[in-house]
Amino acid sequence: MPVEKTEKIWHNGKFINWDDAKLHVLSHVVSYGSGIFEGIRCYETPQGPAIFRLREHMQRLINSGRIYRMELPYSVDEFSSVACELVRLNKLGACYVKPIVLRGYGEVGVNPLNSPIETYMACWNWGSYLGPEALTKGVDVCVSSWTRIAPNTLPAMSKAAANYMNSQLIRMEASLNGFAEGIALDSHGHVSEGSGMNVFLVHDGTLYTPPLATSILPGITRDAVTKLATDMNFPVKESAIPREMLYIADEVFFVGTAVEVTPIRSVDKIVVGKGTAGPITRQIQQEFFALTSGKKADRHGWLTPVSAPVAAGR
Repeated sequence: MPVEKTEKIWHNGKFINWDDAKLHVLSHVVSYGSGIFEGIRCYETPQGPAIFRLREHMQRLINSGRIYRMELPYSVDEFSSVACELVRLNKLGACYVKPIVLRGYGEVGVNPLNSPIETYMACWNWGSYLGPEALTKGVDVCVSSWTRIAPNTLPAMSKAAANYMNSQLIRMEASLNGFAEGIALDSHGHVSEGSGMNVFLVHDGTLYTPPLATSILPGITRDAVTKLATDMNFPVKESAIPREMLYIADEVFFVGTAVEVTPIRSVDKIVVGKGTAGPITRQIQQEFFALTSGKKADRHGWLTPVSAPVAAGR
């Protein structure tokens, strides 16, 4: 889906025009994928736009940089304040906020340490990631022939640009074979995640989700859904999940900033449940959107109004 251009992008502490956010072709990130990023949703609420789990996203950005020896020059509070100001400057309501940190134009060898670190942040309007009907009708997915990155090769806990070359292979294969998405297995054959989203299964009233050791990104929406499910008295277990459990689960759904809470109606053309969003998926989805829309009280403190100053770290 094309990006809807907005007015301003933040770069190294200053707001610049959208069209001025440019890189040299020999920037380190172009050849070697040396970038990290976040994707954050801002929701429209009765009190105005509010960013979902803003501080947690910015902390994960800093953590991603630490893994790759990138010392970020801004704190969680500073990044969070910039995000709010960026949404205000671009006069947006519901939107998608994307901070990017990359190694820029410096040396041309593999060693990145002498290339400068550049920081950017953009925002734009972005609707349903897998299509307008995905949230209500669900999506058809396949198990990918591509395995997720193995432990001690590329760190899956870092939301790094290079990891998404693997994700692209998963997504392209699924798309060309007529599926909305792919679910990848880890190097041991256990269920890992989609191309850019975490997975939950429901079996006999219990929710199952793969653990960090299965090469998943520690999803912030995954964490939120775990907390919501617990609030609603649904048991949640992190455990290694064999591929075939996808075929016998009562319900399967994706979670993530982009996909939010998206039901899966079939896996490898085997219908999940009744081929529609299952009752537990639907309840969690409704609770998620009730909180993010401001229709229910923000009991976990997950929403940051863009109109208010960002509070200091707790």
